[in-house]
Amino acid sequence: MKKYIAVKMKFWIGHAAAAAWTIFSIMLSLPWVSDLGRIVSLPVAVIIIAGIGYLPGYINAFMVVSLLLDRQPPFKISDPDDPITLIIACRNEEKNIADTLRYIKGQDYRGEINTIVVDNDSTDRTAEKAMEAAAQLELPVQVLHEPKPGKNNALNNALNHVATDYLATLDADTLLHKSAIKNLVARMKSAPEQVCAVAGAVLAKNSRENFVARIQEWDYFLGIASIKRLQGLYQGTLVAQGAFSLYKTRVIKEAGGWPDAIGEDIVLTWNFLKNNCMVYFEPLAVAFTEVPASMKHLFRQRSRWARGMIEALSLVKPWKQPMGYVRYMTGINLIMPYLDFIYTFCWIPGLIFALFGKYWIVGPYTLFVLPLCLVQNYVLYSYQKGVFRSLNLRIRKNKLGFIFYVLFYQMLMSPMSMLGYFQEFLKLDRVWK
Repeated sequence: MKKYIAVKMKFWIGHAAAAAWTIFSIMLSLPWVSDLGRIVSLPVAVIIIAGIGYLPGYINAFMVVSLLLDRQPPFKISDPDDPITLIIACRNEEKNIADTLRYIKGQDYRGEINTIVVDNDSTDRTAEKAMEAAAQLELPVQVLHEPKPGKNNALNNALNHVATDYLATLDADTLLHKSAIKNLVARMKSAPEQVCAVAGAVLAKNSRENFVARIQEWDYFLGIASIKRLQGLYQGTLVAQGAFSLYKTRVIKEAGGWPDAIGEDIVLTWNFLKNNCMVYFEPLAVAFTEVPASMKHLFRQRSRWARGMIEALSLVKPWKQPMGYVRYMTGINLIMPYLDFIYTFCWIPGLIFALFGKYWIVGPYTLFVLPLCLVQNYVLYSYQKGVFRSLNLRIRKNKLGFIFYVLFYQMLMSPMSMLGYFQEFLKLDRVWK
């Protein structure tokens, strides 16, 4: 039997290991700082290298050590039967809604699932397709119409029709593993009373469509899942994502429903945390969503996510969060614009300079980042492999996508995030999809 380590101890062990790694990195990089300082001045050199190496290294080292210490507690109630309401807010999803309902029908959950489909001013036959599929599947589905555009409006319309203690949200292009709802409710029923929401594990469904989708498979499988697992370990998953999450109905109603925000799920979650509610993550509650298959749509999605983060930071200040772990986790988001700026306007140009033999920013010293990156991904892969094994799922072979994800993916993500920051700064019009 492995020795139990308290969450507080894991937190400080993680920070101690991260500090040791950062001190080692600083000592190793002194010649690099000196060389770059002669070109751009010493203070600017420190700012650049801190954004490229020190801070990302600290965060990643903290994550690796924390996850190595993490032990997901077993369910106290593994086969719950509480009735729940499942809300699907959709706009122009006539191609997907039938499959989504079919996978709901295939759930092994013992409790009653009340499904509400909200057609948010669609211009296609989304509502008709939902009713046709419900009739064929003999699945009780209530179809509502919300003429006012905005996902928050659709969700709040459905909230008025919820009579169960628990509700879950699901995107119309997202398919549920057969035990997804059972595992999500089991985590909620096994959690302390302060837990008001549980985020499910959302993975890529269409990763075979093209290379853009293939590289995102690893982002969802390793990157996003690991961040949520880390946040869940410290009792503050920062986004109970609308794509698939479970909530206590009472708490959402007390919060006034979903806010009018481009990141309505982010702001709602942070409001929960602000009110001393905990948010967990359940890796066994797996759903598969359709990821963007074009660079245009990927740019739109990730810039929208980045914009939603800035919006949440402006509405719910990290230093006002009552729980210490949550203050730290939300506080990390304060430095993300700085890291993305450095990566976009320093790292990428530095890589181009390096191709011509100018190693001012990117050079031999940056290779020391790779071992930590590989260790991090190995730890995450090993954990996710265990999750898939327990669910009788198989990891797809995608070696080329993995190599691109490790070496180049951030070169796409940071510029996309910068676009979102500028959109929010300029208060440009919001777009749901």
